[in-house]
Amino acid sequence: MAKAYKKQSLGRGLSALLNDPNKDINSIDDTNADKLIGNIIELPIDQIKVNPFQPRTNFEEEKISELSKSINELGIIQPITVRKKGYKSYEIISGERRFRAISFLKLKTIPAYVRIANDQQSLEMALVENIQRKNLDPIEIAFCYQRLIDEVMLSQDELSKRVGKKRSTISNYLRLLKLDPIVQTGIRDGFISMGHGRALVSVENIENQLKIYKTIVSNSLSVRQTENLISNNQQKKSPSKKQNLPSSIQKDLNFLNKKLKTEVKISLKSNNKGTVSIPFHDIDEYKRIIKIITGEN
Repeated sequence: MAKAYKKQSLGRGLSALLNDPNKDINSIDDTNADKLIGNIIELPIDQIKVNPFQPRTNFEEEKISELSKSINELGIIQPITVRKKGYKSYEIISGERRFRAISFLKLKTIPAYVRIANDQQSLEMALVENIQRKNLDPIEIAFCYQRLIDEVMLSQDELSKRVGKKRSTISNYLRLLKLDPIVQTGIRDGFISMGHGRALVSVENIENQLKIYKTIVSNSLSVRQTENLISNNQQKKSPSKKQNLPSSIQKDLNFLNKKLKTEVKISLKSNNKGTVSIPFHDIDEYKRIIKIITGEN
């Protein structure tokens, strides 16, 4: 069993740093910053504000209440992390659930790690920690990934290394953001799984996407059943026969599919003119394909 954080009294020096406006610390370059950063400090609740960059948007009251009871019985198992905003002013980077849970209790202070960081660093720390340690729903995770790409300016390769996930895993989450908001809400509320969402991404027509979504929910379809339903619908709408290519071209097609790891299409006309089509889901996959074609490392 994890041991709860034990409340400790502040040393005179550290206490003075927190309560003397003339010695306030707001930058890592300030004197005595090393004594503040990384230490666990009992902070007054009324000096802490929630983080506007908090990626989690759903806080179930029942679970918060359960956490509150646990804290009341066991204490805080893990301190929250805050960013120093000013004199006696802090902002939550991570641990908002714990902070909200304490609002049910009559505690005046909460143990916290104090960090000094700019807004971008704060955002990155909050997003990465949530992805790695919190039970976010798939859409919240997808938004976290998207914000790390858009606001922290991380490439998918950098993001992959930062959060310890494969690029393909990150891409699968990001594709969920292409779904209609109603479908996204269905994933967030648990009506369908991420697997259902991944299957629905291939249905580009929104009307058809919503129709299939309703069928999934009303009939409690599995992911496999959903994939079969989508495949059957697409075959009905696209009854065109698969072109019989000459064996040499078919061999080349098989090689390209394996080499590029995507479904290449070759269309051949009677006059031996034709087209080669190479699909990609996003700009990163496009760059990956180009590197393979050009032989770039």
